[in-house]
Amino acid sequence: MNSLKYMVVAATLLATTSCKEFLTESPESFISEDQYYKTQADAVTAVNAVYFFLNSGGSTVQTPYNTLFNTGMDFAGDDEDPGPGATNPDVRSLAVLAHSSTNLRVYEIWQQHYAAIKKANVVLEKVPTINFDNTLRSRLLGETKFLRALYYFNLVRLYGDVPLITEYQKFVTAADYAIAKSPSKDVYALIEKDLTEAATALPASYSSPDVGRATAGAAKALLAKVYLTKASLPLNIASHYQDAVTKAEEALSSADGGSGAYGYDLIANYADVFLPATKNGKEHIFSAQFKSNSLGQGNNQNPRSILTGIPGLTGSYADMVRFYTVGSDKFFSVFKLYQPTDKRKRVTFVTSFTSPTSGRKFGLPIVNTAVANDSTPFFNKTWDPTSTALTNESAANVAIIRYAELLLIHAEAENEANGPTAKAYKSLNKVRNRAGLPDLTPGLTKDQFREALYLDRRLELVFEYQRWFDLIRQKDATGNSTFVANLQKVGKTNAKDFHRLYPIPQSELDNNAKLVQNTGW
Repeated sequence: MNSLKYMVVAATLLATTSCKEFLTESPESFISEDQYYKTQADAVTAVNAVYFFLNSGGSTVQTPYNTLFNTGMDFAGDDEDPGPGATNPDVRSLAVLAHSSTNLRVYEIWQQHYAAIKKANVVLEKVPTINFDNTLRSRLLGETKFLRALYYFNLVRLYGDVPLITEYQKFVTAADYAIAKSPSKDVYALIEKDLTEAATALPASYSSPDVGRATAGAAKALLAKVYLTKASLPLNIASHYQDAVTKAEEALSSADGGSGAYGYDLIANYADVFLPATKNGKEHIFSAQFKSNSLGQGNNQNPRSILTGIPGLTGSYADMVRFYTVGSDKFFSVFKLYQPTDKRKRVTFVTSFTSPTSGRKFGLPIVNTAVANDSTPFFNKTWDPTSTALTNESAANVAIIRYAELLLIHAEAENEANGPTAKAYKSLNKVRNRAGLPDLTPGLTKDQFREALYLDRRLELVFEYQRWFDLIRQKDATGNSTFVANLQKVGKTNAKDFHRLYPIPQSELDNNAKLVQNTGW
């Protein structure tokens, strides 16, 4: 993966010139766009630039899978809140659903996804014209289509109808860039097409240094998730449940009832799913790649979850659990939804930190008359044991889709399409058993199985940038959305159905007269 994680293509490649050359009209050091896309190395670097928006970071920049989906999305949900260290007013307003079309995070998510899509479109236009190995060219184009599909998948879920740009834009005036929204069905059609073609072009796996790039199995797994999403609310195209089952089984291993030959399986120890030392294992279908102490290529989520003031640790405590009232417990949270025997609980959360310099333990006790010896839980999935006071960065990857989720996709889609069959139980029980839980109660109705699966999905994927996407698509036994009810349950009483979509950023509306704001905003 080293060849793709840390390389970036500049929009224009311009070297510095000496003072006496400053007034030269045609500097010899300038490399034009037409001069650049000439070699195999150019093609690889251009594709690496499309990956860049998954994981780039630094002290002032957030990208989707490097904290932006947390501060700009998950804080709006029911599991998380901005902690004392999250002082940005746009972040805090979004967390209480008081955001507007001028919210910076709403704009950044939009802008960064379209910037990545632009780079993908450049690759899809330029790379086919470069003369180099046909197999590698096909693979690179497959990777690019996979990534473009992922970026559009995020956009269409967050904003609904969006401009669908599939060609490299080389326009002259601002008016040329004014593009109207396309219906979400058209956006999904491109996503499906890109992933289908990617699955054909991509290999099953890679060797070093390319481990971590998109694979055929990743394309099929993501397409299964796309079908499940289309079958769910708000599109509610129920026929896609069976499509999700079929596509998931193309990626599932034979031991789990699939035909996939990708070697996927659950990692036995749940903690090893997240530790840097065991990343890119058999459970990791596709992840945003990170490396600490490497020019800002680390996961900046790590210190945000750590309590401040601990000797030897860098922490800002910017991310905290959402507390709400259940019965007499005014400090209920997702942490308390886990059963005591659930192994995921003590991996997903910690209730204290040990100073590496003094050995003392630090935590935040809660005075709670409903729960004796209650204590504040802290998110722990991005913890890097080697990242302490030396760096703010973690080498922990962010799983964009992993095998446990594929099993849950399969179980959910199978239940919706065919009822709680043996296949649905098998996939869900495999995830539960790894967590130390017994098989789900047999003989459940479709509605009961759905509720049990929703809970296990929530507990399995906490703090993995999944919860908001689930909130906006899930339903109750009557087929109605549970979005508003789930948010109001945790104290967000101002939640309305229109909050399911983000507003179109105001700056985009100002610059593009063809855009129309989403309903309610």
